[in-house]
This record gives sequence, C-alpha cells and structure tokens, in this order.
Amino acid sequence: MNKGYLFILTTAFLFGTMETALKFFGSLFHPIQITVLRFFIGGFMLLPLARAALKTHGAVLTKKDYLFFAKAGFIGVFVSMIFYQLAVVYGKAAVSGVLFSCNPIFVAVWAHFLLHETIDRYVISSLVLCAVGTLSIVNPFHFRGTYLSVILIMLAAVTFGLYSVMGRPACQRLGGVTVTSYSFIFGAAELLVLVLLGRTAPIGHLLTSAGLSVFADVPLLETLTPSHLPALCYIAFAVTGAGYASYFMAIELTNPLTASLAFFIKPILATFFAAMFLGETVMPNMLVGVGLILIGSLTNLYPKLKAK
Repeated sequence: MNKGYLFILTTAFLFGTMETALKFFGSLFHPIQITVLRFFIGGFMLLPLARAALKTHGAVLTKKDYLFFAKAGFIGVFVSMIFYQLAVVYGKAAVSGVLFSCNPIFVAVWAHFLLHETIDRYVISSLVLCAVGTLSIVNPFHFRGTYLSVILIMLAAVTFGLYSVMGRPACQRLGGVTVTSYSFIFGAAELLVLVLLGRTAPIGHLLTSAGLSVFADVPLLETLTPSHLPALCYIAFAVTGAGYASYFMAIELTNPLTASLAFFIKPILATFFAAMFLGETVMPNMLVGVGLILIGSLTNLYPKLKAK
C-alpha cells in the first residue's frame, strides 16, 4: 500500500477519536486549559515540518507573515477551537464530530466572498444536503441534546472554514504545515494571554459578571499530575500534533484532494468511537444525517474529482 494512504488512514483514525477523547477525558481538564495546551504542543510538534517546508519553498518569514499568523491563530484557535471545545463539553461527541465535518462546505462559501471563487450548483447542492443532514441529526421535534452545543459546533465549523480560506495564499507561498504550525502557536499564545488576565481579580470578576466565567481562573499546569499525562499525551501529542503531521505527510505523498479523504472517514469513526467509549446512542436519524453530510461533502468535491 502507498505510504500516503497509510497516513490518510492514520489521520482519519486520530481525527476520528478527537471528540471522544476530549469528552472522555473532559473531567481531567478545564476546557480552556486543554485547548491552550494541545495547540501549543501541537504547534511546536509541527515546527520541524514547517521549517522543512520553508526550505522547500525557498521562503523566509517576515514581520508581515508573523502578523498574519497572529490573525489566523486568533480565528482558527482562539475563536473556532473555543467554540469547538465548548460544543464537545455541552453536547454529544458524535454530533460534534459529524457537524464539524461540514466545515469544507463553509470553506467554499468563504472562498466565494474572500477569494471570489464561483459558487456553482455543486456547492449549493452541498449546502442543502448538509443543512438537511444537520436537521436530521438535531431532529428538532425529538432532540435529546442541547441546542447550545449544536450552535457552538456550527459556529466552530463556520469560523474554521474562514481560517482555512484566509490561509490559502500563505499556504501556497509558505506551505500548509508552516501556516498551521505557526498559527497554532500564535493562537494558543493569544488564548494564554486571556487566561492569565482572567486569573487576575479585576478581569476575572469582569468576565464572570459578563457571563464568561469559563475564562476566569483557568488553571494551566498547576492542576496537572502524573495521572493526567496519558490523557494529555493522547489529546495533544497524538490527536493534535501527530494527527496534523500525518495529514500533511499524506498531502506530500499523495495530493491535497486524496488526503482530504481522511475528513470523509472521520464522521463515521467519530460516531463509532462515541458509541463504543462513551455509550452514546446512535439513532437512525443520526445515521441518515451522517449519510447526507457525507454525500453533501462528496458533491462539493465532485468537480475537482472530475477535473482530476
């Protein structure tokens, strides 16, 4: 088997376990704490690949690049991943995993507005199918979760789509792994600043008064014990660091289109692992929703497959 496909399967497996791992180990970490730690660790794990990519592209980072990383990190980590983490905390892991997989559809929409790419009938069909799939999963008349978690995960998908699109020009010049690595580090650093401010009495009180107590008095390293290390290693080193490293290796050994297959396998695995390890019930409407979202995603991908 081509090594590239092994990396695709590895990526799909690691990303497919992401929501289940965050939910399963959720009681060990504060949601903001684990977000800061996993993106710092993941970002630094990708640095060797990022430096190699810079050499390959013959690029040197400038002040403008670092400012871009700060902006991309704010959208991709500070905003999107906070929505994502809180969605997992408040809702079902399987639902979060499947709905977040809609983000490539939002990439197409953002690309239309920011990069002036055409929204064709395939994109429109994808949006409709994903919307119907989402409604099937949520099942408004018999919903057993929390609407807050659904809203949060959709906001995470929308903002992560924006993060993906705004990084395209930089990815072409610097390499995708470079943009991912540095934006993860900058985003985690920005979130760390908020965490440190939230640990001060005035800001902590202000955040709590504003209904944002989740950002007040967030622990960092002081609550970690040796018993936390296996969970932290899996979430930060394996899922975030190795997961993204595997994805970029898959791109290098195949191509971006083929590597994206990992994201079509992810919702199936996310549903399976949530049922196996968290005991989440997979209802028929959930399976229908997963199917519709997969068809919608493939519909969005069809023109590229046809061209290839």
